[in-house]
Amino acid sequence: MAASLPSASSDAPAERSQSLALLGVCGAAFLVFLDTTIVNVAFPDLSADFAGASAHELVWVLDGYFIAVAALLVPAGGIGDDMGRRRLLIAGLVGFALTSLTCAIAPSWQVLTAARIVQGIAGAMIVPASMALLLSLYPPERRATGIGIWGAAAALAAAIGPVLGGALVEVAGWRWIFLVNLPLIAAIAWASARGLDESRDAHSKGIPELLGSVLVALALGLLALALVRGNDWGWLSTATLGCFAGAAIASTGAVLRSARHPRPAVDLALLKIPSFRLGTLGTALFAMGFFSMILGNILFLTEVWHYSVLHAGLAVAPGPVASTLVAGAAGRVADRLGHRAVILPGAVVYAAGILVLRLAPGQGGDYLTDWLPGQLLSGVGIGLAFPALGAAAVQDVPESQFGSASAVNAAARQVGAVIGTAVLVAFAGTATDYPSAMRAFDDSYLVAAAAVILSGVSVLALPKAQHRIAGADGADTTIDALPDVGADRAPAAAGAAR
Repeated sequence: MAASLPSASSDAPAERSQSLALLGVCGAAFLVFLDTTIVNVAFPDLSADFAGASAHELVWVLDGYFIAVAALLVPAGGIGDDMGRRRLLIAGLVGFALTSLTCAIAPSWQVLTAARIVQGIAGAMIVPASMALLLSLYPPERRATGIGIWGAAAALAAAIGPVLGGALVEVAGWRWIFLVNLPLIAAIAWASARGLDESRDAHSKGIPELLGSVLVALALGLLALALVRGNDWGWLSTATLGCFAGAAIASTGAVLRSARHPRPAVDLALLKIPSFRLGTLGTALFAMGFFSMILGNILFLTEVWHYSVLHAGLAVAPGPVASTLVAGAAGRVADRLGHRAVILPGAVVYAAGILVLRLAPGQGGDYLTDWLPGQLLSGVGIGLAFPALGAAAVQDVPESQFGSASAVNAAARQVGAVIGTAVLVAFAGTATDYPSAMRAFDDSYLVAAAAVILSGVSVLALPKAQHRIAGADGADTTIDALPDVGADRAPAAAGAAR
């Protein structure tokens, strides 16, 4: 993402052009984050349609997308700085359309997985370009408003993804969860082409380092493979240990490349900022629990309670809706009392929601008494903690590094998604009968709750919000946290959607 953004013109753009531009960038965010939730509800139908594929294989339809987005968010932002953010956005939309069509007609799970990986690459192009273009639409004092709208669009995608996916799968089949992207992309591309001006970083240092990003993707892939197949292979088998070792080697290589390259895959200087380290670690841990629960809830409702996919989508919808309603008020509290005041309570409430869902009986369960309370608790917890974690990560980041820090934090969410989904499948994929299935869900829910609690604990040492900006002489000056990184407005406001 941009490290340096062009100043917004003092003359406000025409109302029509501004509306089209906002529709383009927020619609793009909606599209990418819709595809992080809408596919989960189709997992049971994918298993039925590709009968020869195991859960261990089909999980790559989800994790392949997450890995591609996580590894390429940062370099894609840098490429947009160099070649033009509007051009990168349009290219990403075209790629997303082509891969959506490929997913819809995929004759095998292998083709579907490959298309989803390329779709993740397109998504990684869209997210930083849309955010940078959004910021260029507003003067600094109004950027918080734009970021809040962008985050709301992403949160809305999470809320309707399971419902829309369930309806499409129920009425027309799982292939329509990808075909529905095409008219959305057409509308977004039209609005972007008509409303957005080109935006570049005049001081761009060239194309970012790509080998480090490839190593990040390799490390995540090997780690997910070890987690997913460890039970089958044996945790001390040569294959499992080899995957863990390969992930460690690839991670080390990515760090070494980042330390030496002028435009690294990860700006290691950011790790010197305590709030960034803690907030990003907390983000990854919370995302691990969150994404594990997204898939786990759908599988429990369809496989244990025998809900239809539409019924399951409706059953999980109250959680994202509650998180969207809570996030704004939680942000205002965080602005006054600090991010810790909402992150730790949010983590505790979300973990409590997970444990309530874990107590749901396997047979004869009642939605209103056994399921809905857990959904509402988890939704409130997400709204309290997830946006604030991302805001806490960037609260002390110098303005010149705000774009890079936001991209790394967004990538951390995707890393958590990869691990959380892999852990869920590692448990659920080994179930062979009803008792073992219940044990698998119980264990995976406990792991998710533990990850979320750890995310809250990780920010106990979070310092009071301080925001550093470069003064005229180049020295850093410390001031109170700027409003455009408030917990209710920061890019992490979309955390509940990712």
